[in-house]
Amino acid sequence: MSDIEDVFGGSAEEETKTDAQPDAESKSSVVTEQTEEVIPGETEKMVTETIDEDGDVVEETTEVTRKTVKRTMKITETSATTKTTTLTTPAKLYGKDLSEYDDVDVESLLAQLSAEEITILAKEVDPDDNFLPPDQRCSYECTKDATGPLNRKQLIEHINKQAIETPDQPEFEPFVQGKVRGKKWVPPPRDARDIEAEEQIAIDLGEEYEHALNDATQEEIIDLAAILGFHSMMNQDQYHASLLNKGQPVGMGWDGITKSTQQKLFPMDPPNSTDVEESIKRVKDDDSKLIDLNLNNIKNISDEKLEQLFAALPQNEHLEVLSLTNVGLTDKTALLLAEAIEKSKTLRVLNVETNFISPPVIVRLVQALLKCRTIEEFRASNQRSAVLGNKIEMEITDLVEKNSSLLRLGLHLEFNDARHRVAAHLQRNIDRIRVKRLNQRK
Repeated sequence: MSDIEDVFGGSAEEETKTDAQPDAESKSSVVTEQTEEVIPGETEKMVTETIDEDGDVVEETTEVTRKTVKRTMKITETSATTKTTTLTTPAKLYGKDLSEYDDVDVESLLAQLSAEEITILAKEVDPDDNFLPPDQRCSYECTKDATGPLNRKQLIEHINKQAIETPDQPEFEPFVQGKVRGKKWVPPPRDARDIEAEEQIAIDLGEEYEHALNDATQEEIIDLAAILGFHSMMNQDQYHASLLNKGQPVGMGWDGITKSTQQKLFPMDPPNSTDVEESIKRVKDDDSKLIDLNLNNIKNISDEKLEQLFAALPQNEHLEVLSLTNVGLTDKTALLLAEAIEKSKTLRVLNVETNFISPPVIVRLVQALLKCRTIEEFRASNQRSAVLGNKIEMEITDLVEKNSSLLRLGLHLEFNDARHRVAAHLQRNIDRIRVKRLNQRK
């Protein structure tokens, strides 16, 4: 570097360091070093010939020395790392760290406790186990002896009696009618600007409409509200009376919205008085007058009588409608009914709703309709199983699509695909029969 110092009078060097904070480890520094180096070059001689005033030739020699200067810059950067240490206090139990209890033998400690101490400890600890019965998780223990078996009715009577005989807690201030206790709530005053804005709101309907509304009666305004669709201003009776032009109910007016419509009382249906034994005998004898047999809601029909009825169906040639709703029909008797349907010749309508038939047996009944081409209507909804399932519904749908005589089916199908396919097929059957009858008339 002596040559450089000779040329430039010394070296140029800068160093900048960034000190870290006292609690951090400093690893960041930036050093900038600049160096210039001169390399001596070659010396060239230039000879120039000139003619002076006297005409003599004069040679001039010029020496040119070339030097090369090299500059080098070196920058060094290092990163800084700051360490942060957070001191946390370890959790303690009874003045000791939790790690000291890892090696404690709990079984040996429990073995040293007496029965009373274990009972006290059990009351302080909740096992939080859902598989334990509530009486083992509850800390309350009843030490009284049992007085006998539980009688719910007597228990409720005892609780009500005890509640009536227990005197009420005395009031610190007796009740006085008309006297207000405590501080009465007073609504805050409204803003004057809001009141002025409400007063300025006005609807100009024109003289003709204002004159008509001023002279209109209350019934006419209610009719107008019904026509405009203001359902919240009237009840159902007033609304339908306005649409049907029957006149408003007398004495109701605008107070009708607060009054409910009186329910219409209908008499109870009389019990079914059909004689089951006599009906079975008429079916066996093939009575020509017995076309419709209704055994609905007869609860005391035994399985033996139903078996006799189903055994007589194949030989009957006049019965067209058979209703067995809510008669306690089970899978056993329903399978016998399916066999009887296959051999029936005149049955058109079969109703077995509200019974105890399982979904697979319903499929068996629908399958029996394929052999009996006379049944046009079959109803079997509201059974013990409310949901048939996808598999059962698809089987019923396939069987219905193969049936060309069925016109009506009373079953609750949950899946849209089954409902749409069944409805489309039944509509095709109805259209085909309608066209067939039109052709017969022609």
